[in-house]
Amino acid sequence: MLGVDVCEFGGQVLELLWLTMCYRGLMADKKDFPIEEEEDDRNLNYKPPVQKSLQEIQEMDRDDQSLVKYKQTLLGPVPVTADLSVPNVQVTRLTLLCDEAPAPITMDLTGDLSALTEKSYSLKEGVTYRLKIDFKVNREIVAGLKYHHVTHRKGISVDKVSCMVGSYAPKAEEHEFVCPADETPKGVISRGHYQVKSRFIDDDKNVYLEWLWNLDIKKDWD
Repeated sequence: MLGVDVCEFGGQVLELLWLTMCYRGLMADKKDFPIEEEEDDRNLNYKPPVQKSLQEIQEMDRDDQSLVKYKQTLLGPVPVTADLSVPNVQVTRLTLLCDEAPAPITMDLTGDLSALTEKSYSLKEGVTYRLKIDFKVNREIVAGLKYHHVTHRKGISVDKVSCMVGSYAPKAEEHEFVCPADETPKGVISRGHYQVKSRFIDDDKNVYLEWLWNLDIKKDWD
């Protein structure tokens, strides 16, 4: 199971719009912005602009009709109501998609997460599969969502997967994201029980959900 990093084009466009809306505030705060040599991009003196609310972004540049229409296309209408009692990002399901499997393997992430550690999900060795993540964004734009997991076997880390999900605006319906294809290990030594620690986070290291689940790699389907 190989780790991969990907970025959806739609998420990039949405994030670019967010940065554009914040551009004026960034430049106002950085009049004496120091310029450093770009020998190594890890040393760039870059700080992301202060994030603006969805309402603030919608209110900006109201005289520019083309920009207003562009924002409406990308962001949709401002939500009429916003329930402050729920998180801005809610992860609802993780599904293992495999064309060879008898059926999709889905775990519900809205209930008691500790129950997931009491059961195991099974995949056949040597098959290609994808992870599908379903989630909701309730109130504000969220930038740089990522799915990450670490797989352990007998207490030893054996695999890591990082998947760039992207940036999303709030809407009533759930978003879904399908990670690139991966392959289960194959062979007698690879068969057995694995524990997976999953995280759904963003660029600011906010952890929206963290959970443990079990995976069994078997010679054949149950």
